[in-house]
Amino acid sequence: MNPNFARKALFVLGAVVCCGSAHAQSPALDRISVWVGGSDLDTKATLESSVRSVGSLGKLDLGEGNQSIARARLDLLLFDTQGFSFDYYSLSRTKTRAYDGSFEFEGVPFDLKASFRSKFDIDLGSAAYHWWFGSGADVFGFGLGAAYYRAKLGLQGSVLLEGEPMSAEAKWSDSAVAPVVTLAYKHAFSDAFRVYLDADGLKKNGGKLSGHLYNVRAGLEWFPWKNVGLGAEYGKSKLSLRRDRSSSDATLDIDFHGPSLFARFRF
Repeated sequence: MNPNFARKALFVLGAVVCCGSAHAQSPALDRISVWVGGSDLDTKATLESSVRSVGSLGKLDLGEGNQSIARARLDLLLFDTQGFSFDYYSLSRTKTRAYDGSFEFEGVPFDLKASFRSKFDIDLGSAAYHWWFGSGADVFGFGLGAAYYRAKLGLQGSVLLEGEPMSAEAKWSDSAVAPVVTLAYKHAFSDAFRVYLDADGLKKNGGKLSGHLYNVRAGLEWFPWKNVGLGAEYGKSKLSLRRDRSSSDATLDIDFHGPSLFARFRF
């Protein structure tokens, strides 16, 4: 995780402990809310290149299937109506397959008739400031913040150089920060059982690594004990990252959706 991201979370956590009581005005909100768990995601990724020669492919399938990842979130509340939200997770996939054709990436013309290996790693972290409206069982939230994302992508395979096959590889690694907007709704049936709906998105234009990300989540929280419980949700996300170069550019698209399960702690 980004060290600056962690330091900010610890600073705000200390402020909440010092400034607030253990209970918020609305039963749908907590002063300190910790989520630790994982997601089982159905992931599909593609890579598209702007450089195409005669007979070459414009897009590669980087694989699809289920992937289990760790998830962590932290929600903090100040003065009953304002708070902070922190989220972090990462995606990774390695795929080996063969195509019939060629594909150019980072200036390297790959011959896809031979074995071809791709690997990507994505790290995503966000921090948002929230305003909450409502004091009863129903509350609505609006947030503004920033998201940090880092992408690493590598291809390994064979190329044709003056008619002779040779092995080659191409890769890039970049990171960027983009503004993020969040919307949320929470309803408390009781102090022990709640449901929620979250949506957020980011968009960044310009720079070496631009793109957009959209997330939608619906879930429930159940607390059989006062401070310890379970959270379950289903989410759907779409990520598109574009790396621009003077000679070419490439776009990595990843769609992922699936259930998540969390151990929930509130204070």
